[in-house]
Amino acid sequence: MDTTKTILITGAAGFLGSHLCDRFIKEGYHVIGMDNLITGRLKNIEHLFKLKNFEFYNHDVSKFIHIPGQLDYILHFASPASPIDYLKIPIQTLKVGSLGIHNCLGLAKAKNARLMIASTSEVYGDPQVHPQTEEYWGHVNPIGPRGVYDEAKRFQEAITMAYHTFHQVETRIVRIFNTYGPRMRLNDGRVLPAFIGQALRGEDLTIFGDGSQTRSFCYVDDLVEGIYRLLHSDISMPINIGNPNEISIGDFAEEIIKLTGTDQKVIYKDLPVDDPKQRQPDITKARTLLNWEPKIDRAEGLKRTYAYFKGLTTEELNEKDHINFDKFIIK
Repeated sequence: MDTTKTILITGAAGFLGSHLCDRFIKEGYHVIGMDNLITGRLKNIEHLFKLKNFEFYNHDVSKFIHIPGQLDYILHFASPASPIDYLKIPIQTLKVGSLGIHNCLGLAKAKNARLMIASTSEVYGDPQVHPQTEEYWGHVNPIGPRGVYDEAKRFQEAITMAYHTFHQVETRIVRIFNTYGPRMRLNDGRVLPAFIGQALRGEDLTIFGDGSQTRSFCYVDDLVEGIYRLLHSDISMPINIGNPNEISIGDFAEEIIKLTGTDQKVIYKDLPVDDPKQRQPDITKARTLLNWEPKIDRAEGLKRTYAYFKGLTTEELNEKDHINFDKFIIK
């Protein structure tokens, strides 16, 4: 009898989804990747296509999901994840966090599968508590420009907990803080690829605000390890996974200039509406319940990430907008 576990990973062609596909393939799982490729890229997973324990569905999770046969786990990681994306496709962002998770939960219930959702530090909004613990309820503007993402994720947590409580579906909730590494889209609007892209193109580095706002950056391999441990734990409440090593954006820009060996200036522009001023995870629960904490320091992680971006083609380096609207009707 085949005892191989089968896992469905939505958003499989994205930054995090593709790394998760790699990890579960390595662990011996049969991996079903699903992505509609609005923001995902097949090049992130094309190395897996030759493997017999990987299959790919080009499908929008906001529509009914049919997976034949056994299914043991579902990771719902489909969603636009950067401000540039969700400001351009706000309806899809809301749909993947509502209709998409509803479909995944229905599938998990039908298959008796364990489901994990990718929640986010954005559920805390522009926090008034620092660092952010899982007990903090957040400070979110539901009708602001970021609300489509923040509230989609908050709803996703609520309906996941409802299915867990009412239908006894096995669920896990990971609240992901800023993560970086190879396969990030260079021009997706997030600060790390934005800075590296500007440095590689010889452009000045752009800081929005005065640079005093903070972020805490976790290398993708550390994040994947935390996700793997949480999925296989018995913890149904949300868990923060991220790196608590906090840095101001101003200091981070100086690190990137030093890393890339460029002599660009730093220029300042207005801070976007509702942009969080501070972001730092309290990972006490991850440490005590999962025996997890990040291992890769920022210097090493940035070195690996910079090596990846340096290997991009000139065309990729100058790409401004990857979102493929041609295939989709915006409703």
